[in-house]
Amino acid sequence: MESTWLVLVCLALGLAVGAGFVTLLYAAERHGRQAAEVVNPAVPDGIDQVLDALESAGVVLDPSNNVIKASPGALSLGLVFNRQLVHPELVDLVGQVRRSGETITEDLELARGPFGEASMHFRVRLATLGTRYVLLLADDHTEAVRLDEVRRDFVANISHELKTPIAAVGLLAEALDQAADEPVQVRRFANRLTSESRRLARLTQEIIELSRLQAQEALALPELVSVDAIVADAVDQNRVVADAAKITIAVGKKTRAYVYGDEQLLVMAVNNLVANAVAYSAEGSRIGVGVRRNSGAVEITVTDQGVGIPEVDLDRVFERFFRVDQARARNTGGTGLGLAIVKHVVQNHGGDIRVWSQLGHGSTFTIRIPEAPVTGPNALPTTTALAATGDTTP
Repeated sequence: MESTWLVLVCLALGLAVGAGFVTLLYAAERHGRQAAEVVNPAVPDGIDQVLDALESAGVVLDPSNNVIKASPGALSLGLVFNRQLVHPELVDLVGQVRRSGETITEDLELARGPFGEASMHFRVRLATLGTRYVLLLADDHTEAVRLDEVRRDFVANISHELKTPIAAVGLLAEALDQAADEPVQVRRFANRLTSESRRLARLTQEIIELSRLQAQEALALPELVSVDAIVADAVDQNRVVADAAKITIAVGKKTRAYVYGDEQLLVMAVNNLVANAVAYSAEGSRIGVGVRRNSGAVEITVTDQGVGIPEVDLDRVFERFFRVDQARARNTGGTGLGLAIVKHVVQNHGGDIRVWSQLGHGSTFTIRIPEAPVTGPNALPTTTALAATGDTTP
């Protein structure tokens, strides 16, 4: 009888211990779920789908300013890192929305990264989402702002550049009228007038060329062009000026390389590089022009022993109207558009241009353009293409 009671007591004790253990497990699970909800609060219904559908960068923040949902755009633009907003300007706006409960729309300029001076421009809109959350939407206007700045700078620069030769032409014409009875003065003013009119015509022509290059149809009908012929033509256009300054232009060996493009534009681009090298080189120096094929690209390199370019200006030499040496550029007749034209020509041909320079040691400009096959299914008919370039030896 005693053994029966002992069994029953042990069974009751086991049930009590088991029930207590189950109760502890349930309490622990509920506590863990509550903690997870605090750390990872659920996004309100439908917000995931809305953010994924928006083109804007979208972020949802909880009461502790933890990011509980961020669209791919917010991540790619660097607005969110490690579940936090990166920029303190945005955090301040979130705080304002929480305090006022009103929607805020502002234009902000934010740093692009932790170092460097590059920035991004955003139109941001913040609003409360329910009673606990804040929704932040950001539209990237960086490119629009950049284009607007380029447009304004271009108008300001072109107004300034045209004003000088136009004023000079007017003054010289007036001086000619007053010196009508002095043949020597008339001849001197006439020469100056011719020089200024040529400069004005060249500036106008380069502006037209630059505008044409920025049009999408600039290379509507590309042809197979010999790179050796391009280089030879560009160098020939500068021989007279180089010989007058006793500057030697050395051309490397032929490569028989071909590219698809506009021969006239490519000759103009290389000509601008060679002309710059001549203009900024000392008398008796040497300029090298070479072509080589490299991993599916054709590289055209122009190297001089001139004055060089300061490192701080290397990133700006391809800007419109930018001159490293303002006084010397004007004395050599430069318009400040030559390298901008070269850049656009190269970009329209699917290539790029690079520059290396050191003050007092000269500069090297390298054009890289995709090489065109002269045989195979992607090439133009060989006989026609080679005849067009004047070369019959593929």
